[in-house]
Amino acid sequence: MRTDFTPEQLADPETAASQAAIRKCVHCGFCTATCPTYVLLGDERDSPRGRIELIREMLEAGGPPAPSTVTHVDRCLSCLACTTTCPSGVDYAQLIDHARAHIEAHHVRPWPERLLRMLLPAVLTRPRRLSAALALGRLARPLQPLLLRLRLAPLAALLRLVPPPAPRVQAAPARVPGGKPRGRVVLLQGCVEPAMAPQVRSAAIRLMTRAGYEVILAEGEGCCGALSEHLGRADEARAMARTNLAAWARAGKVDAIVTTAAGCGTMLKAYGRLVGEAVPARDILEFIAEVGLPAPVRTPPLAVAYHAACSLQHGQQIKAAPPRLLAEAGFDVRLVAEGHLCCGSAGVYNILQPELATRLRDRKAANINATGAAVVAAGNVGCMAQLAPVLDAPVVHPVELLDWATGGPKPAALQRPR
Repeated sequence: MRTDFTPEQLADPETAASQAAIRKCVHCGFCTATCPTYVLLGDERDSPRGRIELIREMLEAGGPPAPSTVTHVDRCLSCLACTTTCPSGVDYAQLIDHARAHIEAHHVRPWPERLLRMLLPAVLTRPRRLSAALALGRLARPLQPLLLRLRLAPLAALLRLVPPPAPRVQAAPARVPGGKPRGRVVLLQGCVEPAMAPQVRSAAIRLMTRAGYEVILAEGEGCCGALSEHLGRADEARAMARTNLAAWARAGKVDAIVTTAAGCGTMLKAYGRLVGEAVPARDILEFIAEVGLPAPVRTPPLAVAYHAACSLQHGQQIKAAPPRLLAEAGFDVRLVAEGHLCCGSAGVYNILQPELATRLRDRKAANINATGAAVVAAGNVGCMAQLAPVLDAPVVHPVELLDWATGGPKPAALQRPR
């Protein structure tokens, strides 16, 4: 695709990187088949190649974007399915992140949107605040129909996502019992997951120590920055990245920075682009696939539907390892039709774009339910929260199943009556 940036514009590294990405796009249209919003809406402007054209025009013109451009950029899930299918290697993540930062800097949103976009990172990136908000949300759930009648769909979506109270979990030992550990890793503590699914961290620690690794929780670590990046707050995301890099440096030499949230993993792997310092980031399933699954001690006779989180399969290009590990642990793994399409969670997309997110959720849930599986495995807490209310089977993180099969406790979600 041709571009017409001025030399002054190209002096900005972000604009230079975006121009390089735009020029790789040949308008072949392969991306349209895997873009969830184009599949739903059939509007070229809601396809990756259509958005690239809008982004090019916006960045070349500078200043406030057209309201229609904001609409179509906002509808993007950042699922990055287009990067999986693009034969030209267009760095769509660079373009959509740059576009959002430009919109944030040059576009004035209505005050309700501004308030919501201010509150989301203020609450979701702080586990204690989020835990309090979840408790209030459970009390306010009966108000959901009223909020819909008052055309407050984002608030209604928030209440719909509130899960049951998280199970009480015992702290897992972080040191390898007896003998010298094979290595040492930092486990990203996360923001949303500790409040909504604390059992995932405990399962991950047990599994990694069973595999021979000492697990460190780095003091002073904070949010990975993904939420701020998706909201167009690039400077805020960079500050969070630098805080984490400093915390990990204080933790000493480690073999990997491991995360149990696929969305966070995608962000950690972008630190090189974001702040110029790459880290040895690994998703927990990627890490276990590399170091080897501990020998299973039980083979639970369960059919598992594997839901591939977009941030895992597209953002990090981790596709084969999760279902292979589940099969190695003895589960009957069933893949899901249209597995490349997003479930509609996409960070806070299900709050900011509730109508489209609900359509994607229901489509995904129908495909998952059609497998007839007894349990659903999803490697991202956002997907788990999005899908759980409409699935026929309980949803757990794959690491919970791998931990159970290799000697850990049965996942709490499998112990609750449906």
